[in-house]
Amino acid sequence: MTTTVTVPRKVDRVRTKAMGGPTDQVDKNALVIAPDDVTRTDPFLLMAEDWISSPGFEWHPHRGLETVTVVLDGVLEHGDSLGHAGALEPGDVQWMTAGRGIIHRELAFRNEFAHTLQLWLNLPTDKRMVETRYQDVRQADQARIEAPGVLVRVVSGNPGGVSGPAKNHWPITGLLVTLEPGSTYSPVLSPEDRAFAFVIEGGASVGGTAVSEGRIAWSDPMTATEPTTLELRATDPDRPTTVMLFSGKPIRERIVFGGPFVMGSRDEIEEAFLDFRRGRFGPIPRLARL
Repeated sequence: MTTTVTVPRKVDRVRTKAMGGPTDQVDKNALVIAPDDVTRTDPFLLMAEDWISSPGFEWHPHRGLETVTVVLDGVLEHGDSLGHAGALEPGDVQWMTAGRGIIHRELAFRNEFAHTLQLWLNLPTDKRMVETRYQDVRQADQARIEAPGVLVRVVSGNPGGVSGPAKNHWPITGLLVTLEPGSTYSPVLSPEDRAFAFVIEGGASVGGTAVSEGRIAWSDPMTATEPTTLELRATDPDRPTTVMLFSGKPIRERIVFGGPFVMGSRDEIEEAFLDFRRGRFGPIPRLARL
C-alpha cells in the first residue's frame, strides 16, 4: 500500500479585517483582503464583508474578473444582464464570471437583511474577456466531506477526491469548513498554490499559528514538489469554528484596478468605461424587485 507523502504548510502572515461603514449602500462593511499589494494575494484580489439592508448595491458593471459571494446570514437578492434573478440564503454561494462585461445588482431581499462575503478572483490575460457566466452554488448542491467534528462544504476544486460544483476559468479550491471544538482538518493543496484561511466565527490554529475571529492567515506558494497540507484546528472551546479556506496558483501578470473593472493596463480600463457607457455591456436591466 502506497502512502502519499505531504509537506506541512506554515502561515506567512496574519491580517485583521478593517472595519468600516456605514455607507450610502450598506449598514456597515469590512475589508478582509485589501487590494493594496496584489503580488502578495494573487490570485485573490479583494474580499469585502457587507451587512446590507437598504438600498444595497444597485445596478453596476464588472469586467475582467470573477466574483464569489458567500451568504452568511439573511437573504441576498440578485439580478443581472444575463437575465438571472433570484434569492440566495445562508450557505449559498454565487460564482459570477464578469469576463467581457456584465451588469448586476445585489440587494437585501425585501430590504430586510443580508450578511455577505464577496471575493474578487483574478483571471489571466487570455481569460479576462471570456463570455460572462453566472453560477448559483446552492448549499444543497455543494459536495461534502464529513468526519467526527468536521464538516467541509466543497464549493470548488477537488480536495481529497471530492469535487465541488463550481466551474473555473482558473483552478481554485474553495472550502467552507465547520469544526467542533478541538477538531482538526488538513486539506491537501498544491505546493504552487497561495492559500488563505479566514476565520468567520470562533477561533483556530492555522498551520500552528493562532488566528482569532475576523482575522485572515496567508500561506504562500512553496518550493516543495510533494502535495502540501494546511492544518486547521478549532481552538474556541465554547462553539464551532467556521473557516473560509481558498487556494489557487498566482497568475503573476500585471493587474490594474479601475473601479468595478480589473484589467492589465490603464488603456484597457478606459476602454471598459467607454464600452459600458456605449451600451456594449447591454442595457441596464429593468428587472422588478422580487
